[in-house]
Amino acid sequence: MGDVATGTDDDRALIETAQADPARFVEVYDRYVDRIYAYVSRRAGSRAAAEDITSDVFQQALAALPRFEWRGVPLAAWLYQIAANALANHWRRQGREADDPPPDLPDEREHEDLQRRVSLFQLVDRLPELQRRVIEMRFVEDRSIRDVAAALDRSEGAIKQLQLRALENLRKGMGIHG
Repeated sequence: MGDVATGTDDDRALIETAQADPARFVEVYDRYVDRIYAYVSRRAGSRAAAEDITSDVFQQALAALPRFEWRGVPLAAWLYQIAANALANHWRRQGREADDPPPDLPDEREHEDLQRRVSLFQLVDRLPELQRRVIEMRFVEDRSIRDVAAALDRSEGAIKQLQLRALENLRKGMGIHG
């Protein structure tokens, strides 16, 4: 099951294993290289640059591994931040060879969006168990109220109430009133 807490626990176990034995960092690489490459390749301008930048991201992550402190943030968010910085450095090095801005260069809005997603992820993780499961099933797994009710052995009305309470808790946690 796509359990949010399990994903976070898996990340923590993965990073702690790699910190204890840096040779095990290959497991971090294997789990995240495709996602990081996809992110970088849409922004790097060429396949060769995307490959170089992706390699740099994992070299930087490995070098920073001893200083990495677990704070409950998904490991992917840390790697995406390294990737965004590596892309910015890449385009600075490229200088102004072309008059056009680089394709889809990460900007402040994208960084803020990533931070909001990380905050939301953490807030969902802190919801009461049933509320968290309803949110995951409804919005991550894209299941209907009826499907969620059947899976959790609750009435559709109970699922709607749990969803409403969970969304209210998330709004409060994100500082959104209304």
